[in-house]
Amino acid sequence: MAKVIGHARLEQIVRRAAGIDLDKNKTARVIDIVEKKLYDLLKVGEENAKYNDRQVIWLSDIPLTMGFRESMKRFKELEEEVPLEDILKFLASKPPLKYPLEAELEQRLPEIVGTLIYIVARILKEVSEDNRYPSEEELDKTERILNLTL
Repeated sequence: MAKVIGHARLEQIVRRAAGIDLDKNKTARVIDIVEKKLYDLLKVGEENAKYNDRQVIWLSDIPLTMGFRESMKRFKELEEEVPLEDILKFLASKPPLKYPLEAELEQRLPEIVGTLIYIVARILKEVSEDNRYPSEEELDKTERILNLTL
């Protein structure tokens, strides 16, 4: 099944964003968390497009909070790349959205995915007792916090 990002790339971003090292099982878990949140954001965007009587999901339909936007700036400072092709393959493997994405939103997907990774890494850093090697319980807590806030 298509993944939104590869393990090695994710490990690199997490290490640069928060100084955390993840084993393969934990990178798989973080990828799952990021994929769920990306799809959630796009589903809300779909609802907003419908509410605004449009049949295309615009970037402005995606609920990017001030905190998300600040994290986006921090992610950009890392100068890390997230391949758009991987994200599009992942989205093609999911139940289709009712509306297509506008070109600008599609082009910004790597930045959104990278920011989600950055946010997960920073939350993990905050909740982890061993700041370098987070536990499964800390990953659970990170996912719960993300679900409450995004």
